[in-house]
Amino acid sequence: MDSKLVNHAHNHADKQARINPLVDEYTGWIVEARRHLHQNPELSHHEMKTVGYIREQLENMGLATRSYTGKDVVAYIEGTEAGKTVALRADIDALPIQEETELPFASQNPGVMHACGHDGHTAILLGAARALVSANMPFSGKIKLIFQHAEEVVPGGANELVEAGALDDVDAIFGLHLWQNVDSGLLETCAGPIMAGSDSFTIKIQGRGGHGSMPHLTIDPIVIASHLVTQLQTVVSRSLNPLYPAVISVGQIYSGDTYNIIPDTAQLQGTVRYFHPDVQDEVPPLIERLANGVCASFGAVSTFEYVKGDPSVVNDSRMNSIVEQVGCKVLGKENVRPAVPSMAGEDFSYYLQRVPGAYFFLGIRNEQAIYSHHHPRFTIDEKMLPVGSKLLAGIALEYLEQQR
Repeated sequence: MDSKLVNHAHNHADKQARINPLVDEYTGWIVEARRHLHQNPELSHHEMKTVGYIREQLENMGLATRSYTGKDVVAYIEGTEAGKTVALRADIDALPIQEETELPFASQNPGVMHACGHDGHTAILLGAARALVSANMPFSGKIKLIFQHAEEVVPGGANELVEAGALDDVDAIFGLHLWQNVDSGLLETCAGPIMAGSDSFTIKIQGRGGHGSMPHLTIDPIVIASHLVTQLQTVVSRSLNPLYPAVISVGQIYSGDTYNIIPDTAQLQGTVRYFHPDVQDEVPPLIERLANGVCASFGAVSTFEYVKGDPSVVNDSRMNSIVEQVGCKVLGKENVRPAVPSMAGEDFSYYLQRVPGAYFFLGIRNEQAIYSHHHPRFTIDEKMLPVGSKLLAGIALEYLEQQR
């Protein structure tokens, strides 16, 4: 075997061996950080107290902090010699959900909850940072810590950070999502698309209202909307390339004010999910044509609006291999599995459009963590927090070691 490869494997194993016990030592602190964040959630673009808490923790480690947008926190861990810069990212915002977990550290902000694991992501990255700083080991390059605001909304924080130059000095980027669909202790990842692009649309139907007892004198927008919901499914099944997966779902229908009056108008709102960029280009005119046709067949008129959201998250194959390598060291080969790509969306995609990187899932499902993301009773297996810290720290070091 090539001596360079042997030395590389030995160097990373040695560095991971130094990181792991430090993370174990800080586990209580990592859990407390997560609980503090969980108890004090803030909505997208309003994460001011969260930012202050993160900045305080990083500065207590001796790290200088900065912000590109006033809503994010960024810090560097400097290596002992020049080299590449690898970024690690955590999202920090919460959701407009009333928490129902009854945990002793449940949200103290009515109607706001960390129901997607971002409190865990933030605590994990803080834990990785503390272990890396405390290890004080030699490595080439820099590790850039990005605590990103506003992942849950469009327009979101990742695109703002990219436009503000946060990735201008970055050569690669990694991130993770605590994933309720995967059993605790498992890591899932894959090369290529791992999360879907996410767009939205609105269709307004202009009919003619009247009394429910005289439908023949009306153009009923509710009946038209009902036809349109079912017909929209033919866009995927009959108009798109079947090798390019897509989902069209109508999540909201608004119409009428009382039970016996046919209203003038109805409004449908829905989402489009996809992996291939061609689908994003093809779907809007297909939906608009269908809406116009169905409405015209009843004598109604439609208006259509389509909003392009976050693109699909596409992992670089070489960066994904690094995630797999470190995952096998931290969790064991038997606990690292190929991910089934998810139709959920993530604005980490904007980073991967600029630099190579990888995003992966760390399972958190156990007997207590049984509710899905965005559920008012969502929670996580906190035993996975230090595991996440070991993974992110190890991935950063492995990437930098491979660039020497």
